[in-house]
Amino acid sequence: MTVPDIVAVAIRLAPAVRAASGEAEQTRQTPPALAAAITKAGIYQMYLPRSMGGPETPPLTAFRVVEELSKADGSVGWCAMIATAISLNAGRLPVEVGRELAGTPADYRGAGSARVGGNAWPVEGGYRVKGRWNFASGIQNANWLYCTCVMMDGDTPRVTVAGAPMLRAVWVPREQVTIVDTWLVMGMRGTGSQDFTVDDVFVPADRGCLPDAPPCETGPLFNQRAWYVTLWTPSAANALGIARGAIDSLAEIATTEASTLSTQLLRDRPMVQARIGEAEAIVNAARAYVFDTVGRLWDTLCAGKEPSDREIAQARLALVHAMHESVRAVDKVFHAAGTNAIYTRLPLERAFRDVHVAMQHGAALPVYFEAAGKLLMGLRPSEPGW
Repeated sequence: MTVPDIVAVAIRLAPAVRAASGEAEQTRQTPPALAAAITKAGIYQMYLPRSMGGPETPPLTAFRVVEELSKADGSVGWCAMIATAISLNAGRLPVEVGRELAGTPADYRGAGSARVGGNAWPVEGGYRVKGRWNFASGIQNANWLYCTCVMMDGDTPRVTVAGAPMLRAVWVPREQVTIVDTWLVMGMRGTGSQDFTVDDVFVPADRGCLPDAPPCETGPLFNQRAWYVTLWTPSAANALGIARGAIDSLAEIATTEASTLSTQLLRDRPMVQARIGEAEAIVNAARAYVFDTVGRLWDTLCAGKEPSDREIAQARLALVHAMHESVRAVDKVFHAAGTNAIYTRLPLERAFRDVHVAMQHGAALPVYFEAAGKLLMGLRPSEPGW
């Protein structure tokens, strides 16, 4: 599937995503038939390298795909975002290993956790892995689990020269993990972000790497300096897509709904008109900032150049800013709708819950404003990935 096609497919899928949102909320996962359609479109593996049969989708194209799905349902868009991010990690594996994971034709559906949740013991030919991880979004539809482990010598963790635990990321087949039903949450219920356990499973050595290992792939998508920009561009898309869906939802109900204290339609009230206008400006401005900075960075990478500190700082700022602004926009339209916003039968209620949960993602940490400011003033942030 070509790059423009995948955006068109996401647009065509949006009505089905919207229609399935109630089922996703109740079953706490993307419904299997919808997940199959998303899989067929290649959306769960957008960052998988071409060398492994993947589409190696540019970040702003992946943004548009996740944004379209998130407008229709934040949880479905979230799962597409997470799977896309995990497919980027395949670029740290040798080509032949990635091909083995993806199969032919490529069907790589990753879930898992960057959080350290288990241990890995070296054995002949690989590792024995045991542990428990959380927040495995989309695990019901995944075929590979990405697990971050501490390397062990018996009962003792190995440490680096800096004294930190020595880590290893490993890939475990879905059929060798056990799902633990813990996903009882406020928002993003349809992501199915369950815990999972691995109990003494053997993982071949070539199916593991350092979590921050330099990529084996050399294309612009896998540039080490721009890694977190590429990784988190779809995260901003998810938040902005939810915000856009919330604005559209208020505009829709405003033509038919009034309130308990007034028979005047919402659309005819100056306050509602103002909040719609403000939210529209917030979302469009934040989106434009992302497209400008990530687009400029992508042009630099495609030209074979290393990005500057300023390019990295501006792109990282745009992403975290977009996520915070998405919450601000949703809050405006939610409160403008009055009591109409609280009914679960309307998408606005779910968008409010979902966007506030989305803000708990690592891509939205407020410390990144500080880190970008340091970089723009010639200082080196202490956080990784800058």
